[in-house]
Amino acid sequence: MFWSRFFSGMILMLIAAAGFFLGTPVLTIILFVTSMIGYRELAKALGISSGEEGRKFSAPEVVGYLATIGLYVSLGLIDSGVIDRSPSGCLLGVIVFLFTAELFVYVFCFPKYQAEQIGFSVFAFFYASVMLSFVELTRAAEGGEFLVWIVLICSWGCDTFAYIVGKLIGKKKIFPVLSPKKSLEGCIGGVAGTMLLGTAYGLLFKEQTSLLPVEFALICALGAVVGMVGDLAASAIKRNKGIKDYGKLIPGHGGIMDRFDSVIVTAPFIYSLIAVLR
Repeated sequence: MFWSRFFSGMILMLIAAAGFFLGTPVLTIILFVTSMIGYRELAKALGISSGEEGRKFSAPEVVGYLATIGLYVSLGLIDSGVIDRSPSGCLLGVIVFLFTAELFVYVFCFPKYQAEQIGFSVFAFFYASVMLSFVELTRAAEGGEFLVWIVLICSWGCDTFAYIVGKLIGKKKIFPVLSPKKSLEGCIGGVAGTMLLGTAYGLLFKEQTSLLPVEFALICALGAVVGMVGDLAASAIKRNKGIKDYGKLIPGHGGIMDRFDSVIVTAPFIYSLIAVLR
């Protein structure tokens, strides 16, 4: 299990690095595929899909896929300079389309779909597609080729430090129901390690990002906390629905939602925090 986790984790890191370095359209395609798979995993877990074990696609789920396609096509065209539109306006337009289309499905197919399926389909779109798209928005911002790496520092960096510290000195379990292996010492170590790593990164690239090292430390510390909450929130959904993993796509990790649970929540938080500080 360790080696399968290690090698699959390294492959994911290389794919993410390629997307961060190259930007659009490579990053857009990577995020799009990740969002589509993540949405499918959530659709099955939350009962949006139909049929035995969610094997069939339902109309509310299909609307979510169409909205995800529209979101990333629009962002890709904006980043490439093909169309001159605001990313925030594009995002708002897709959200309005999704919500309106889901209402049409609910009304015209009534009583085939329950209100919970409609609500969960909107939630899954926000969770798997909209929030992950903030990686693209961060990369497209001024100095984004350097700022976007903070997302990985806060999410995967925190995971690494928390795992090491937890293994070495972790004793006090703070979330025994949600995550039995998480310890208070590991969480503190994850935040502290991420903050130090962020400070070092800030010292190297303060000229390119217009942020001070102390601001990097603040962003990374808060981002690490948010990332851990995102990890626990994804675990809470699994516990509620009685499933072990969201999928089996990534050996040793599970599904996309199992591996990107912290990235998904960290990306929009960091984008917003950087916007405030700059």
